[in-house]
Amino acid sequence: MPWTLNDYPSSMKNLDKVTKKKAIDIANSMVDEGYDEGRAIPIAIEQAKEWHDNASEDELDEYKEHGQPTKRSREGKKYENNPERLEEGEHVEAHDDGWAVRSADAKRPSEVFENKNEAVKRAREIAKNKGTFLTVHKSDGSVQEERSY
Repeated sequence: MPWTLNDYPSSMKNLDKVTKKKAIDIANSMVDEGYDEGRAIPIAIEQAKEWHDNASEDELDEYKEHGQPTKRSREGKKYENNPERLEEGEHVEAHDDGWAVRSADAKRPSEVFENKNEAVKRAREIAKNKGTFLTVHKSDGSVQEERSY
């Protein structure tokens, strides 16, 4: 069942609206990727709280206004069982505001950090949770390091 701001797991009830919205988005995406709901919910809550703690006021306002929890749907997926999603990893890239953490096929970064080490630490954590890979880029865009988890 896809979660929305009107229908979400009870463990998200005490989150503020922006963090709840992000947690729903993460949890829906994880379930689409094949995670069990019981495992996806606590991971999503933890990642949403961490995102909220590290996000700038501008990022929070942008997500509050324009972020939409993704709808869980298999329509439009490349494969029925979604194996390509398991291959998506995290990238650390130079960003106007520092260093960005971005999923492989994402258009926008999930988080931006002032220093590269913090971005790499966060991207490594996400990649380990997803069981995927991490690609760290140099400021010129070339690949500095790749790791699989």
